[in-house]
Amino acid sequence: MDGTLLPTFTQAISSRNALALKAAEEAGITVVIATGRRQAYTVPLLKDVGLRADTPLITSNGAVTRTLGGEPIDRVHMEARVARGLCGLLRGFGAVVFTFDRAGRGELVLEDMEQAHGRIALWVEANRNAIEVVKPLENAFVDGEDPIQGMVAGGMSRMRQAEKELRTSEWSKSCECVRTEYPGRDLSILDLLPPNVSKGWALQRIANRLGIDRKEIMAIGDNWNDVEMLEWAGQSVLMGNAALDLRAMAKTRGWKQAPPNDEDGVAAVLEKAVAHRTTSR
Repeated sequence: MDGTLLPTFTQAISSRNALALKAAEEAGITVVIATGRRQAYTVPLLKDVGLRADTPLITSNGAVTRTLGGEPIDRVHMEARVARGLCGLLRGFGAVVFTFDRAGRGELVLEDMEQAHGRIALWVEANRNAIEVVKPLENAFVDGEDPIQGMVAGGMSRMRQAEKELRTSEWSKSCECVRTEYPGRDLSILDLLPPNVSKGWALQRIANRLGIDRKEIMAIGDNWNDVEMLEWAGQSVLMGNAALDLRAMAKTRGWKQAPPNDEDGVAAVLEKAVAHRTTSR
């Protein structure tokens, strides 16, 4: 969604991107939305696009997959003991948040609203009705309910330090760490997931369920949390607004490049795919 389907600083899918998504489905292409956002933070952005209710949504960076209509497909959890350990390890680096797969307040838990608001103010305001403050954060896991993912957010250099700290810690094998960076805002988010979970992992599971070969799958992304998905798909497209080091990686991997998100890059790619499908029939 962010940096791919959504224009910069806008929370609305462009009409061209929306039309391209719908045209792809109407042409018989299975559209899958993959995002780091949770389900409740994603569905409202898609409500006016016109996608089918059975369109798969990979949310929370692969931890939860449901249809657009809300039917469950797949879900994994992080062990509560791991989540508690990560609180102690990472709270000194930035704002730590954990996500639970439940509706309403308490879906998101954090212990310092002021710290989070200072770094990810737009996210806090958009999700305020789902946030519960728990001090210390470890107490959010005392009833035995496991979260689906966590995240820590802060400046880019600080988050890279946090990532190094995590990878050398006792929790490194119990937690997958995926980085998303926004250099223009000096903002980085480390998503903390159950082991081996990623957008690519979730996409592969959907493909297996639907009997679709990876050679027939195209993935489009713009950030580091898309890399596993881009590496797994048979055809991969990196957005033109991706970071320079990601674009350098794309050249070595043979990934194609789309126009930037602010130029409807997704639509440009899908329009060609639909035209090719139509003429090849």
